Amino acid sequence: MWSTRHCPRARLVAKTAAKLWSSKPPEPFRPVPSVQPRPQAEKHRRRREREKTILSAQHNKAEDQKLNWSEKEKIVYTTQTPAGTKKDTSLPLPSSYSPEYVESCWYQWWEKEGFFNPDQHKRLSHSVDQTFSLCIPPPNVTGTLHLGHALTVAVQDALVRWRRMQGYRVLWVPGCDHAGIATQTVVERRLLRETGKCRQDFTREGFLQEVWKWKNEKGEEIYHQLRRLGASLDWSRACFTMDPGFSRAVTEAFVTLCDSDLIYRSEGLVNWSCALQSAISDIEVETKDVSGPTMMSVPGYENKVEFGNMFTFAYTVEGRDIEVPVSTTRPETMLGDVAVAVHPDDPRYQAFHGQWCRHPFTNRLIPIITDTIVDMELGTGAVKVTPAHDFIDFHLSQRHSLLRPSVIRGDGTMEPLCGQWLEGVKRFDARQLVVNALAEKKLFRGKKNHTMTLPICSRSGDIIEPLLKKQWFVRCDTMALKAIQAVEDGQLEIIPYHYTKTWVNWLSSISDWCISRQLWWGHQIPAYQVELPSSTTKEEELWVWGKTEKEARQRAAVKYGLNPDDITLRQDPDVLDTWFSSALFPFTMLGWPEKSSDFQRFYPNSVLETGSDLIFFWVARMVMLGSELTGQLPFKQVLFHSLVRDKYGRKMSKSLGNVIDPLDVIHGVSLKRLQEKVKEGNLDPREQLVALEAQRKDYPDGIPQCGTDALRFALCSHKIQGEDISLSVSQVLGCRHFCNKMWQTMRFTLGVLNENTTPVRTLEETIPLNSMERWICSRLYSTIVQCEQAFEAYELHIVTSALYSFWVHNLCDVYMEYVKPVLLKQNEGPEVLSNKDHISNVKQATSSVLYHCTSLSLALLSPFMPFITEELWQRLQPFRPEALAQTSLCLQPYPRSAHLAHWYFPEEEKDFLLVQDVIRITRSLRAQCGLTKEKPFSKSTD
Repeated sequence: MWSTRHCPRARLVAKTAAKLWSSKPPEPFRPVPSVQPRPQAEKHRRRREREKTILSAQHNKAEDQKLNWSEKEKIVYTTQTPAGTKKDTSLPLPSSYSPEYVESCWYQWWEKEGFFNPDQHKRLSHSVDQTFSLCIPPPNVTGTLHLGHALTVAVQDALVRWRRMQGYRVLWVPGCDHAGIATQTVVERRLLRETGKCRQDFTREGFLQEVWKWKNEKGEEIYHQLRRLGASLDWSRACFTMDPGFSRAVTEAFVTLCDSDLIYRSEGLVNWSCALQSAISDIEVETKDVSGPTMMSVPGYENKVEFGNMFTFAYTVEGRDIEVPVSTTRPETMLGDVAVAVHPDDPRYQAFHGQWCRHPFTNRLIPIITDTIVDMELGTGAVKVTPAHDFIDFHLSQRHSLLRPSVIRGDGTMEPLCGQWLEGVKRFDARQLVVNALAEKKLFRGKKNHTMTLPICSRSGDIIEPLLKKQWFVRCDTMALKAIQAVEDGQLEIIPYHYTKTWVNWLSSISDWCISRQLWWGHQIPAYQVELPSSTTKEEELWVWGKTEKEARQRAAVKYGLNPDDITLRQDPDVLDTWFSSALFPFTMLGWPEKSSDFQRFYPNSVLETGSDLIFFWVARMVMLGSELTGQLPFKQVLFHSLVRDKYGRKMSKSLGNVIDPLDVIHGVSLKRLQEKVKEGNLDPREQLVALEAQRKDYPDGIPQCGTDALRFALCSHKIQGEDISLSVSQVLGCRHFCNKMWQTMRFTLGVLNENTTPVRTLEETIPLNSMERWICSRLYSTIVQCEQAFEAYELHIVTSALYSFWVHNLCDVYMEYVKPVLLKQNEGPEVLSNKDHISNVKQATSSVLYHCTSLSLALLSPFMPFITEELWQRLQPFRPEALAQTSLCLQPYPRSAHLAHWYFPEEEKDFLLVQDVIRITRSLRAQCGLTKEKPFSKSTD
């Protein structure tokens, strides 16, 4: 559910129409796609330009620079360590950083020891009486994570680890979404490939057994990725949206909302996939730009179907020898026309107002109506009105009280209403038959090339067909107003603030939400159609709902005054939209509707952190349903992060073939394997060509092994509250170099501590002796202040920048160069012997400063780089001056500036600014001369 795309547009039209209706309209309010959506056209224009850039031969010379890297020595931790056992850090530190060595064993130990469980809180010496809780946006069980998901994990885990180290009682709950349409589609394809059977060849129960079998085989893949990313989730509370407890909560929510008249059943126009024979949500609708006649493959058709044409035909005005020409891209729907609409100010049709036309095939009289929604500039300026097959036309029918005859069935064939010559014919085959028939009646006025945007089902590749169907809807208007009020009153904080305007605008014109899907995989709707014993004809549908069939039967008996045994019930075979159950996640994961201890302790959640593309589909719905069902907002803050895009500005999407598995960045991958993954996807030939070419240019030698810490640090180094993130592997590789810098720093530090004959002083006892030491201590103090302020503001890029700057530019570039002569000086010669005590005191003081600078820095970096910091921190522990409070760095107190006030020397920091500038300039000049090769910090480099 993390990969999204918003389809319905032009809500201003819908908002205007909404003013004409009561607050409880008899029919659901549906979003209205605009006829010529400029933003969508601009989006596709940019997409074409990006594809051109990728395929351009000049791009490789002018813009693209190869990722320069060479294979590093892979050092492997080979010591036999049973799973969950603490890693042996008494072994010598390898000569260079290797992710494979560093990242082995730690996570299994953390998990087994229960460090991620909130019960660990009571064992912390620095615990505080505060909680921090949040849930991971549950990824679809069908897929694997990409770099967009990795950003979510990196940001959330940094916040979680920071709060845990601050002594909070922390709960971060993992979970997976059952992904109704996506999962059912995957399993159906698998069964067809392996057995030659389709879903209808199984009973519902038999098919669901196959789905569960597949889920149990594949469901752990995402959890494996999350563990490899170092996510400190409480796995004992992991939940799946089809778990029995979760299913009971979904039933409870549906029944409660029905009882409150917030869920109702009605006939409405929905996005329909004929291939799936189901309504689909907006997020499953993708778009394809067609600039003219284009042949496309459509499920269920042997030959490709042509799109990108505008057809014009004429309606004859009844009783007059004149005609009204109308244009359409879908002539097959004209059998369902009920009116012709023109703009009231269009001079061409002033004399036609109130006139009638005769339908050439049905012989119906259809009125010529006027409405300002008609675009005078498009086509002939007159449009056919087909309410059952077009969103705008549906609203016209509501405003002008028009009929809504359906002419296309759910399987994509024509209805009997069309006549014997079309009944049962596939919709796109019927297109040409209708055009031919119009030509025979001398009403066809030609066709021309037409630029259009086709709505496509992302799961089946089918062309979306708007169809009029009886469905279950959630009435959103009142709940939306409450969600707006919560933000305006400050009860709910949206970060960054500019999303507040988006929030208010969207919720102000929200449509009722279609929540029923014609699938088998999912939560079957707990509603039952009632058949009374006296019913002999098919009258209006009678429905009841209940948490069980027994409860529904009792409700029906009371409602109709009958004996329960005399009533026949049939449960609705449809299932609920996946987003309905996902909207319950923040409280259902805590045991709702039961008032569990988790619910009482951790609800509302402290924060919801997610991608900005989920503001409508998930966040708004969680706020609405959470407030309605629990009486409280589901969280106090919403933190939206930017989207991760490739270097060409394209959103990472499986449909573009530009997604990168985070494990490929962590472990490294060859170009050949990257391209195999693209070919294994379901891309059309052009998209595959673009994807393969982009990979060839971006990763000519594949992706180097960067490690988890480097990937996480790189992701958090971007301004997540700013513009979208264009992440390059070279940035991650730079962070791997930073890991090696930390590694070499620790090698030097451990060497100094091993040679030091006196113990390290405690932090309180460590008093800097000279200006250099006062400067580095003060820089660390100021860095901690920066981290405290930036963490509270969720500005993680400021934290990472401050920590990188301190370690590289202060600790390594300046202080380490200063202390090497002091700490590595040989104890020989008369001058040294005569000052032996003084030198010993200096060495002890300097060693103590070095120890605390590195130890505190590792703690500061731990939320972002949990593996390398744990590895290095553990190796410092034998030299620790006081008793070890906790066995793992992830439970240590996060450094606080209040504990280091005696290390603040602002004048020293000011005096050393010039020194830093000189060093920075010197390094810049060395880089220009190619003299930047780093050497490990050791005695041999002195």
